[in-house]
Amino acid sequence: MRAVVQRVQEAAVAVAGQEVSRIGPGLLVLVGVDREDRDQDACALADKIAHLRIFDDEEGRLNLSVQDKVGAVLLVSQFTLLGDCRKGRRPSYGRAAPPEQAEGLCQLLATALSRHGLPVATGVFRANMAVSLVNDGPVTLLLDSRRLF
Repeated sequence: MRAVVQRVQEAAVAVAGQEVSRIGPGLLVLVGVDREDRDQDACALADKIAHLRIFDDEEGRLNLSVQDKVGAVLLVSQFTLLGDCRKGRRPSYGRAAPPEQAEGLCQLLATALSRHGLPVATGVFRANMAVSLVNDGPVTLLLDSRRLF
């Protein structure tokens, strides 16, 4: 699984002009599922996201996690994170998991984040979503579950 993790002051998702999810301070996580990803990838990624020390402590150092800050997570599925742009001008999405597998692993990731005591909101799987956010920092990280083990 690949994830873009952004520290936000707030973030929201709308579908067809209607807001479906909103969080205040916390993390916006865009996630793409690889066809080789399994349950352990989702669980490892959730653990990493929950414990990343990317929030300022009282001295202004990045020493606190989203759990420490009592923040929320907005999780948005984004298969284009698996796009391979090495050849030609049109990305190849051959690594992206089929929708049924991807949806199940995204749901598992959301559940695993919730088990860490985090409020989790989600986008709408396979929908055309308008994602808005107010970056905080900005702090943006790229994670790959294949590189967590």
